[in-house]
Amino acid sequence: MELRRDVFQAIADPTRRAIITLVAVQAMTPTAIAENFDSSRQTISKHIQILTECELLKQEQNGREIYYHFNPEKMKAIADFIEPFREMWDNRFNKLEAIMKKYKPKK
Repeated sequence: MELRRDVFQAIADPTRRAIITLVAVQAMTPTAIAENFDSSRQTISKHIQILTECELLKQEQNGREIYYHFNPEKMKAIADFIEPFREMWDNRFNKLEAIMKKYKPKK
């Protein structure tokens, strides 16, 4: 049975979000990524594998080294999905703010 990873499950994990943040600044090898965490290299490799399966990271072979790069197109797809919800809540908070200003206590 093939396990299908969900991008939202991938970014739900704080370690994976930290890996994305590191790799967004510059491409890194798995060893360089693992040096930033207290977890074992195998644990970090599993996190990298999940992020790669979800296409949040891309890998590139450079000689004997593998470098992981951030994939901004996939993150844009996540942002595009979330945007309507952000707009909805912005509108609701703006309406609430307008109502609260009407009922401002008089001094």
